[in-house]
Amino acid sequence: MEPVIDQAFAAALYSDGDAGLDTGASLLAAHPAVDAELHRRGEEFVRRAWERGWLPADVVRIVRRELDETAVGLVAGLIGSETGRYERLPPRWRSQLDGLPAAPARNRPDRFSYASALLGLYRLLLRLPAIEPVGPPPGTLPHGLRLPPAHDEPRMLTRIRALLAKAEATGFPEEAEALTTKAQELMARHSIDEALLAARTHSKEAPGACRIGVDAPYETAKAILLDAVASANRCRAVWNGDLGFSTVVGFDPDLDAVELLYTSLLVQGTVAMTKAEAGQRAGGRKRTKTFRQSFLMAYAQRLGSRLAADAARVTADAEAEEAGTAARAGTAGSATPHLLPVLAARDMAVADTAGRMFPETTTTRVRGATDLDGWTHGTAAADRARTGGNGPGIDGGRGSR
Repeated sequence: MEPVIDQAFAAALYSDGDAGLDTGASLLAAHPAVDAELHRRGEEFVRRAWERGWLPADVVRIVRRELDETAVGLVAGLIGSETGRYERLPPRWRSQLDGLPAAPARNRPDRFSYASALLGLYRLLLRLPAIEPVGPPPGTLPHGLRLPPAHDEPRMLTRIRALLAKAEATGFPEEAEALTTKAQELMARHSIDEALLAARTHSKEAPGACRIGVDAPYETAKAILLDAVASANRCRAVWNGDLGFSTVVGFDPDLDAVELLYTSLLVQGTVAMTKAEAGQRAGGRKRTKTFRQSFLMAYAQRLGSRLAADAARVTADAEAEEAGTAARAGTAGSATPHLLPVLAARDMAVADTAGRMFPETTTTRVRGATDLDGWTHGTAAADRARTGGNGPGIDGGRGSR
């Protein structure tokens, strides 16, 4: 039956258009005996994606973006069966696999439709480009790479996640602000504690990377927001607009913080935008797209300024606390690692890693906001969602754009 599959693949995978898919699907639908081999080859396509640097969430994201939810279910089934053969998976894979949707039943609603959807998926998988790897593919352990041991989520991260979930759920802006502020303070302090612990124990830990989806619409504003969150948490973000994600480079605790905070701020911003837009529509305006674009741009820009200031404040507080402790104990000049040199060394390590991963990057010209109402509401929403600092916002006269 392999010649049948080869003929179907030749017709469907190496040509464009629906005619080739129809021809290939007709061949496969007429031969039920090829089903097992057809899915085995699908697993091979998935395995090639791992070898090209893709992760499960990346594959699902691109399939959803380019095809439809039927194809997402199909690729989820292939990912599940392909990764089920490995005793050990790279870090961050387990949570991505747990989030996969359920695979659809085979050959539904009929053999032809199912085969056509499967061939369309294979065509996309076959053409996936190689991207920067953020870890080894499953089943391999490249020389010199040390995988961190598997462990449960740290208690601090669980607490931060709970605070952000409450901030997203509450209907009271003041409560959301307080919860998000506390979460960011915990993130910053946890990052500092991890850096000092690594220095004291002479840890050989190196920066890693993860990919975070940046989906349309208004992806430029979302990428700017993610970049601001990454910078405030001692990471670097590089946006790939063509493939719909940013690669974030940093140490593991900081990567976790970036993913959590970005996701939460995006949820909070979207909720605030929807409410503001409803008020604008009630007043008779119809320019929804320009309002949303300007809202999210202002939201991202404003939060960038505030996040940078909050990070500097938390670091300064930690530095003052360290100096006071050393003075009281009479340990100035001891071998205890000092905060600022430790953080500077980690920043340099992150920059070096990002430079090796992305030796060539380009800047993107950002289209200016054209809707004053959208900008004003977005700025106000960013102030309500502020993630640290006790100073006043716009109403207090100290805010800036």
